[in-house]
Amino acid sequence: MFKCPECGASLSIHRNPIPTVDIIIELQDLGKESKIIMIKRRNYPHGWALPGGFIDYGESAEEAAIREAKEETSLDVTLKDILGVYSRPGRDPRFHTISIVFTAFAEGQPAADDDAVDIDTFSEDTLPAEIAFDHREIIADYFLKTGDPRKLS
Repeated sequence: MFKCPECGASLSIHRNPIPTVDIIIELQDLGKESKIIMIKRRNYPHGWALPGGFIDYGESAEEAAIREAKEETSLDVTLKDILGVYSRPGRDPRFHTISIVFTAFAEGQPAADDDAVDIDTFSEDTLPAEIAFDHREIIADYFLKTGDPRKLS
């Protein structure tokens, strides 16, 4: 039990899932096939992942998605939609997270930054073998929802 620093009352501590965001960023290079951006993670769990991270206190999920996209890809994104909410307790091997997954689009040249050691673009047919978290499932849901990954809305 913890005590309230103001009144001294006993406080119960609850273990709650941690809110996060992930962003599927669509990038189209002047008429070529559109692809999604993935980063190679510097920190555990290693592997390729969608850009994303924790929602800071006082920040909306939308603000967190835009900030995380900029921090990890160096791109300014425009959010399009929410793909879904992913909350399976084992989706992150470190702790229980709930992720709001946004779709977004951006123009420009992505560059790895923050905790990303590499960055690349992938189509449905060229996904890397080592994908962190449940991001392979999220990406499959994205391609299922969008149908043709070469069409940007």
